[in-house]
Parts: sequence; structure tokens; C-alpha cells
Amino acid sequence: MRKLRGGWWWPVLIVTVAATGTLLPLPWLVVLQGDHLRYALPGAAGTTFVLRWTHSVEKEDWQERFQVQPDGGLMLVETRFKTFGAGVPAQVGTETRLENGWVVMSGIQRPVDPLNVQAAAAEHYRLRYRGWTLALTGPGAPPILTFTTRDAPLLTVLPGLLRGAGILSIR
Repeated sequence: MRKLRGGWWWPVLIVTVAATGTLLPLPWLVVLQGDHLRYALPGAAGTTFVLRWTHSVEKEDWQERFQVQPDGGLMLVETRFKTFGAGVPAQVGTETRLENGWVVMSGIQRPVDPLNVQAAAAEHYRLRYRGWTLALTGPGAPPILTFTTRDAPLLTVLPGLLRGAGILSIR
């Protein structure tokens, strides 16, 4: 058997792998503003993200942690806040504790798919994802944002992925 020379097959292999990776559906956490894809982030089962905002009455930060479930649905799993007051639950989940000045309620298993948020500028909404913070508010009318998951090829979500990485400016 004759041995192939020149390594011509390496570029073919690389192109084949790249094409397959960009055309096969992958799981994504997506943030939609109406029909417009605002952000797309890798969203396999077990992926978590946090929404953080300033409570409109208490004027303290509030955080809620969500997790992508095996079926692709979103689940509220934890909430954190600084003070009890208007709109604050007395008890939720399976454990409530104090942690570095925060009241933490964990063990929550509340499905919230899709998750709709009106990201008003006064509440300074932010998305925390794998150490990144993405602004959700801006000038003008507060956007209604929808958080959900979808399986899609990389090519179809690339603009939202690049905005999430800060490579593209946010419209």
C-alpha cells in the first residue's frame, strides 16, 4: 500500500470538522428582545446564569440563579437579597441562610420557561454568565427580554454569541 505524502488530507479534515461544528445543532441559552436575538450563550444541561438588579422599593441588589434542565427548560434554583421588605418572600426553597450580608434561599425548583423580564433602566438589570456581566438595560423604553433555550447551528446564533463576548456592539 502506498503512503500518502504532502499531508493534503489535514486541510480537508479541518474544513470538514469546522463545517460539521457550524452546521450541527448545539444547545444555546438565548436572550431575545422581541424577535431579535440579543445574546446567545452555550446552554447545555446544567448551565447556570444569574440575573441581578436593584429592587425598585428596597433599593438593594437582588440576584436570582437559574439552571438549564436536561429537557432544555429553565429552572429558578436560588434567590439572594439584602433586606426583607415589599415583594420579598418570607420563605421559599428548602434552605434559607445568611451569607456575607445576603439572605440566600436555595433549593428552589420553580420552572420558568420561558423567562420574561422587563429590564427597566432604573433597576440596572445585568446577566452574569461564567464570570461575565452583560448589561440588559439601556436608554429608551425598557426592553422586554425573553430567556429560553434552543438547539441551533452555530452559524444561526453567531451574532448573539459575538455580542455576548463583547465582540459586536449591542443594538
